[in-house]
Amino acid sequence: MKITYNLMTDKDINGVFNISNSCFSMPWSMESIKSELNNPLAKYIVARNEDSNLVVGFVGIWIVVGEGSITNIAVHPDYRKQGIGAKLLDSLINLCTDLNCSLINLEVRASNYAAQNLYKKYGFIVDGLRKGYYEDNKEDAILMTKNL
Repeated sequence: MKITYNLMTDKDINGVFNISNSCFSMPWSMESIKSELNNPLAKYIVARNEDSNLVVGFVGIWIVVGEGSITNIAVHPDYRKQGIGAKLLDSLINLCTDLNCSLINLEVRASNYAAQNLYKKYGFIVDGLRKGYYEDNKEDAILMTKNL
């Protein structure tokens, strides 16, 4: 299986929408995903299985005055534990470096230890907590930052 990593285009919207629905309790709407293509602050990278031509993962970021804020990252459940999430994060860090970002930050569910461990592996550090951040269950968000 060959996975490629490229910036999102309009042909990727349905795949990103489907993954969002399968991975998140509060997925983004189709319109929200479409609008990100026209948002000058937003950059999205998709992972595509070249054999099936399916989007199998994605990561998004908003870049404002040299600082990136990860909006979301997801890998289709059938493609997890194959290093796709790590490669998406690696691709995003490289993109931010190329765009002269000074740091990347994110919020992650307090219960999402797998994601927290992935971020720590890439040099993100815990630097705060947002109590009751997630609307669906009022779960806390761990704030993490990586200086570039």
